[in-house]
Amino acid sequence: MQNQADEVTVNQTRLRLVQGDITRQTSDAIVNAANSSLMGGGGVDGAIHRAGGPAILDECKQIVSRQGRLATGKAVITTGGNLRAKHVIHTVGPVWHGGSQGEPELLSSAYRESLKLAAENNLSSLAFPSISTGVYGYPVNEAARVAINTVTAFLSRGTTSIKEVAFVLFDARTFAAYASALREAAEETGLS
Repeated sequence: MQNQADEVTVNQTRLRLVQGDITRQTSDAIVNAANSSLMGGGGVDGAIHRAGGPAILDECKQIVSRQGRLATGKAVITTGGNLRAKHVIHTVGPVWHGGSQGEPELLSSAYRESLKLAAENNLSSLAFPSISTGVYGYPVNEAARVAINTVTAFLSRGTTSIKEVAFVLFDARTFAAYASALREAAEETGLS
């Protein structure tokens, strides 16, 4: 059951938090916390590639052969393959090096570029994981604030297609960090 701290509306777009498995989401697109090679890996990246099947990797290989490795903070879109989601938006978050090497800006860019791609492709729903907080070592509380603030700022400017954004968080600790960041943002900006 959702409580009010787990969901807000930003400029007619529903923003909600869910604890669960992102590979099972039915949104138009799920976001993959990818590595720059786009070849799959551990954590969310590996789970998405396993669940989605070879079609995702095939498109990733085509993208890399056209443009090279994906830079940190950038995003690309592929099919969802065997996933319930029709598309996967792959973005590369920063590796944490203490916070003084542009990590907040790069993490913000990863969320913003993913949202831009969703809007450009007329997608109405999008699900994000907690980008960079696994093997990339970004502290969850700081990452949650960057994620929530970036997404709410993007949505507050208005978008024609995106009607729902979910943060699908794998464990209770990560969910709690995002719920706290969402409460802070709601209090600061008057979201309801």
